[in-house]
Amino acid sequence: MALSEVIAGTQPRKHSRDIGFAVGIIIILAVLFLPVPAFLIDIGLAFSIAFSVLILMVALWIPRPLDFSSFPTILLIATMMRLSLNIATTRMILSEGHEGTNAAGFVIGGFSQLVMSGDFVIGLIVFLILIVVNFVVITKGSTRIAEVGARFTLDAIPGKQMSIDADLSAGTIDDKEAQRRRHELEEESSFFGAMDGASKFVRGDAVAGLIITAINIVGGIAIGYSRHGMEIGEAADVFTKLSVGDGLVSQIPALIVSLAAGLLVSKGGTRGAANQAVFGQLGAHPRALVVAALLLAVIGLMPGLPAIPFLALAGLLAGLGYILPRRERQREEEAKAAVREKEQSVVDEEQNSVKASLKTAEIELLIGKQLSTKLLASHQELAYRMNKMRKKFATQYGFVVPEVRLADDYAISPKSYQIKIHGTVVTEHQLRVGELMVLLGGKPAPEMPGEEVKEPAFGMRAYSVPEMFAEDLKREQLPFADNMSVLLTHLSEVIRNNLPQLLSYKDMKALIERLDPEYRKLADEICTSHITYPGLQAVLKLLLAERISIRNLHLIIEAIAEIAPHIRRTEQIVEHVRIRMAQQICGDLSEGGVLKVLRLGNRWDLAFHQSLKRDAKGEVREFDIDPRQLEEFGQEAGKAIRNHLDTGARFVLVTAPEARPYVRMIVERLFPTLPVLSHVEIAKGVELNVLGAIS
Repeated sequence: MALSEVIAGTQPRKHSRDIGFAVGIIIILAVLFLPVPAFLIDIGLAFSIAFSVLILMVALWIPRPLDFSSFPTILLIATMMRLSLNIATTRMILSEGHEGTNAAGFVIGGFSQLVMSGDFVIGLIVFLILIVVNFVVITKGSTRIAEVGARFTLDAIPGKQMSIDADLSAGTIDDKEAQRRRHELEEESSFFGAMDGASKFVRGDAVAGLIITAINIVGGIAIGYSRHGMEIGEAADVFTKLSVGDGLVSQIPALIVSLAAGLLVSKGGTRGAANQAVFGQLGAHPRALVVAALLLAVIGLMPGLPAIPFLALAGLLAGLGYILPRRERQREEEAKAAVREKEQSVVDEEQNSVKASLKTAEIELLIGKQLSTKLLASHQELAYRMNKMRKKFATQYGFVVPEVRLADDYAISPKSYQIKIHGTVVTEHQLRVGELMVLLGGKPAPEMPGEEVKEPAFGMRAYSVPEMFAEDLKREQLPFADNMSVLLTHLSEVIRNNLPQLLSYKDMKALIERLDPEYRKLADEICTSHITYPGLQAVLKLLLAERISIRNLHLIIEAIAEIAPHIRRTEQIVEHVRIRMAQQICGDLSEGGVLKVLRLGNRWDLAFHQSLKRDAKGEVREFDIDPRQLEEFGQEAGKAIRNHLDTGARFVLVTAPEARPYVRMIVERLFPTLPVLSHVEIAKGVELNVLGAIS
């Protein structure tokens, strides 16, 4: 559709609405001067009542006062419409009132009969009470609320504008949001200011209604007596009924509109419809309902008072006090269920998306079909023991390893399991399902039917026997493990060997955030001037690679702060940190306060010292050893270390400080779990037990 067609289709409709509104205002003004037939007055009065009820309903259901910002204009129009109808009815009463109570239309006549019950005194009293209620109570209170609201709103404008500017400068909101808030602030100030003035319309309307009614009564009696020959009593009866009926028809819409204005200005900052605000806040305290019910019950049981209304209301309030909390809990449960359903749908959507296939679990344990069936009854115990293992790692090494994802995989051998780190298979082992693994070490195999196997975690000699021989193994005091213990031990050792890969940048930042503010500041200073956060992560990874706990992170940061301004190489920083942490390292490796050590020997100390190539400043830049010497060292070291490992003793290999990283690099290929320390890493006060030397 062309733009011209759109304009042609919409513009007349807009102009017709504007013209219709203007014509309505002109009709209201014309009624002030032109005589109007009685049936048109009936239509006008009915429309006035309907219009006032519509205004009240909108004021009840409007979420916030600013959403009805046109109320002052509507109030002026409604007031002007009632006044014009008052003048039209006054003209009709004074000119046609001698004909009877329906002379000014059936609406006024009907009200005079219905409300006054045929007695103008009753009608006059009711009319005066309505005037007092409207003028003294509702209108005066609404005017005061609107006046105070306008004053406080104007006083708060500078602070609110500064708050908007601060949020905009901080980037919390954008230009459009700031513009929207400023516009809302302008509307709020204009609205309360207009309401302060518009409330005066209602006060003036009430005064005008009282004066018009008095004029109708006095003028009608005078005209009826002097012009139409009516008796004073008859004229007073007829014209008072008509005037009071006219006043009632005018004051009832005025009272409704005044109530709407009061509801609107008294709502203040409360959002939502008036019924939600009132019932929601009254019903939010069930104990108040119960106490009120008890009070009404006590009043109802008092002698001389009617018991039925008080007891009925007490029962109603007590019922509400019982039902409302249950409904509130039900709504909360439904809201929580909706949130859970939404979260689950998001999770399902993510899992079924293409991006989900790119995500890999950091630690994953895949179990074959037959092994999974064997462990099916123990899945809960398996999850519990894995969680306990993670807590042990957190205590021992100072950071929380990722959760282990447990899954069945029918693609692998039925009796096997796989352990993956970052989606890569690190190890795979096949278990003898339904058998026990006896750990032999250097002991002979037991005299039981079985087969010699190798323990997967440490490569130790073992002997597999059926589970029926468990009691025999206990009697012979032979150490053994079931399938789950073998699997968890292997998993634990794999995690321990891959600690550097499991310490993510996110984990490292979380560890720093848990430090005291002073150490967080120190970490920020050294990571901005001497070393980067990835560099700090590399230091922690190198420590974990040799199974050194980073639980005392504040000591590590202090050590890095000492050496980082002078040395840039990560390996040299790590060696300095190790020296500073000597007490912790020796404490973790010793048994009963005694540290068992195996020395490198003078021959190999000299060989490694000569293999270190230095630059002009004397710093080690290269390690160059003869391959034949390296092979000979491997054979001698392997033989000496294995002899001590077979005895089950826990010991460390000690060498010179400068050669330690290179000795560790060679030894870890043969014995990954053997700690290698330098002489300067032996803490003061540690008792040494020298087991021997490699050469």
